[in-house]
Amino acid sequence: MELQNKATSLWGNFFNVKMVQIRTFHMTWFAFFSCFFAWFGIAPLMIIVRDELNLTKNQVGWSIIASVTVTVFARFFIGWLCDRIGPRLAYTYLLMLGAFPVALIGLADSFEAFLFFRLLIGVIGAAFVITQYHTTVMFAPNVVGTANATSAGWGNLGGGVTQFAMPMVFSMFVVGFGFSEAVGWRLSMVVVGCVIFLTGIAYYFLTQDAPDGNFKELREKGMMPPKKSVTGDYFRAMADYRVWVLFLIYGACFGIELTVNNVAALYFYDYFDLSLVAAGGVAASFGLMNIFARTLGGIFGDNFGALWGLKGRSFWLFVVLLGEGCALMIFSQMQVLFLALPMLIIFSLFTQMAEGATYSVVPFINKKALGAVAGVVGAGGNAGAVAAGFLFKGAMEWNDVFLIIGITVACASVLAFFVRFSEEQEEEERANLEAAHLNTLRVRADRANAALARSVDVVEQYNRAHPENAKSF
Repeated sequence: MELQNKATSLWGNFFNVKMVQIRTFHMTWFAFFSCFFAWFGIAPLMIIVRDELNLTKNQVGWSIIASVTVTVFARFFIGWLCDRIGPRLAYTYLLMLGAFPVALIGLADSFEAFLFFRLLIGVIGAAFVITQYHTTVMFAPNVVGTANATSAGWGNLGGGVTQFAMPMVFSMFVVGFGFSEAVGWRLSMVVVGCVIFLTGIAYYFLTQDAPDGNFKELREKGMMPPKKSVTGDYFRAMADYRVWVLFLIYGACFGIELTVNNVAALYFYDYFDLSLVAAGGVAASFGLMNIFARTLGGIFGDNFGALWGLKGRSFWLFVVLLGEGCALMIFSQMQVLFLALPMLIIFSLFTQMAEGATYSVVPFINKKALGAVAGVVGAGGNAGAVAAGFLFKGAMEWNDVFLIIGITVACASVLAFFVRFSEEQEEEERANLEAAHLNTLRVRADRANAALARSVDVVEQYNRAHPENAKSF
C-alpha cells in the first residue's frame, strides 16, 4: 500500500515551507545535523579530555568504538519503531531523551564513566534512520534519492561543523569566561544537550508522519497496513540478502566517515604537528564536504535510475565505492600537509557520494518494510565503524590502518553488483517514475497557466483604465 501525494520536486519548492513535505525535509536535516553535532561533539575536544583523564591510546580507541557500537543496535530498533509509531514521534523521543547523556557526560571523572556516557550518546546516531525514512515517505521516486542524500548530507555536516565549532565554544568558556579547561569541555557539552532537547520539541510541532497525515490517523482510515503487520514485514525484509549486501556496503562508506570524524583531529595533531584549533579545522574539511557531496551521490543515483532503471543505481554505487577506496589508499601515503589535505577532500567526496548512492537504492528494496531496510542498512554503517575502530586501537601506525581500510573498501565495491532487482520490479518502478515525471510536468503546466492568466488579467485591467491606449493580447 503506497503512500500518496509525495512531492515530485525538491529544488522547485525548496523554500515553500507551507508544503508539509518541504517543511519536513528541512526539519529532518536540521534534526540530524543537531544529533550528528552532539554525537561527535566530544571528538575535537579529545585532546583536552585525554590529558585531563590521563587516557591511554588503547582507552581512546575504546571510547571511539563505544561511540558507534551501541548505534548498531539502536538503528535496528529505530527502523521497526518508525514503521509502528511513525517518524515524527520516533524522532521526538530520540532527541529529547538523547539530550540527557550528551549534557551529562560532563560528570565523567574517570575512563569508565567517560566510556559509559560515550556509549549512551551513540544512541542518537539512530537519527539517521529516521531522517532517511521520513524523506522517503515524503518524496516521489524521481527525487527520493536526491532528497534522502541531501537531508542526510546536510545532517552529516554536523560532524564537520563540530570539528571547529566545539573548540570555539570551549575557548569561549575558557578564555571568555575564565573557566578551567576541565570545566570548559564539560560546559560545552551541556550547551549541545540543550540544543537537541529543544530541537525535539520543534520536531513534534512542525512535522507529520506522511503527506496525508500521521500514521495513527492513516491506519484508522485504512490507508496503511495495521500495526500488527509491522513485525512480520520487518523479519521478511531481514531475510532478503540484498539488505545485508547493502549493510556491508554502507559499512564501507558511512562506517569509514564515522571513523574519520572520530580520529581526524588526533591524526593531524599527532602526525602533522598541528595545534588543537588547526587540527580541528583540517578535520572539519572532511565533514563539510557533506554540504554537496552526498547530494551529488543521490542526484547521480536518480539520474542513473532514470536512464538505466534500478540496475543503473547499483552500477553508480559501484563506481563511487571504488573511487572511495582508491582515494583513501592514496591519502594514507601522504606525509606532508599540502598533499594530504587535497587527498582528504577527494576521499571525502567519494565517501559521501557513496553514502548518497546507497540510499538512492534503499527505498526500492522493500516498500512494505521501509523502516527495517533503512535501519539494517544504517546499522551497517556503524558496524563498519566498529570494525575500523579496532584497527585504530592497536599498535599499528594510523596511516597503515588507512591503507588497509582503503584496500578493503575497493574490494567491497564489487558487492554493488549483487544488488539486483526482478524484471517485474524494474517495470513497476519505470511506471512509477513515469507517473512522477508526468505529475511534475502537470504542476509546471498549472503554474504556467496561472502565470498566463495573471498576465491576461493585468492587460485587461490596463485596457479598462486606459481605453485610449488599449492593447490586444
